[in-house]
Amino acid sequence: MTNYQKNFAIILAAGKSTRMGACKTSLPWYNNQTLLQYQVTEFLKADFIPIVVLSPQNAASQPNLPSETQIIINPNPELGKTSSILTGLTQIPQDFTTLAISAVDQPRPREVYQKLGYFHLLNKALITAPTYSDRIGHPLLFSPEMLPYLNSISEATQGLRQIVKQFNSSIQKVEFNHPIVLADLNTPEHYQTWFSSHLSSVISHL
Repeated sequence: MTNYQKNFAIILAAGKSTRMGACKTSLPWYNNQTLLQYQVTEFLKADFIPIVVLSPQNAASQPNLPSETQIIINPNPELGKTSSILTGLTQIPQDFTTLAISAVDQPRPREVYQKLGYFHLLNKALITAPTYSDRIGHPLLFSPEMLPYLNSISEATQGLRQIVKQFNSSIQKVEFNHPIVLADLNTPEHYQTWFSSHLSSVISHL
């Protein structure tokens, strides 16, 4: 992808991690990185500027992140994931090229972001999503035309799910040969399953 400064990724990391039982942002991940550090680094390698949305509770405990990272605090994370998305959107310039939205518990190697970004621009798609076995995964990529719709999401209308439903026929679906695009590390069991898998084997199947 080109125009590095125009590609952004909102990384949602303000949740309480209730089901995990520990703050997900600081969980160990590949290459001696935390889960959050890994997400940020992989997005940067794919030419996306990461915008990390934290909560007041976990903001002070974060390790150093690359200088290109933008950090913003959601003052009311108890209002749900939608509130974190809306907080992150305040940092997105009107003239962006591509916007990815992902959660800290959805780690992907940069090859996923690169492939999605390539097809998103190639097809001038409104929304691009990875799929595996006909199931839509994450992250979702959005064009500038979708910004008004993103800014109008709410918990009452199921946030991004409503946009996916409304624009389903317009979604550019990119098939992957590995279920990593479906991974959500919601519980200790999910975390251990993916942590024990070898990153090299994931990349070889993408």
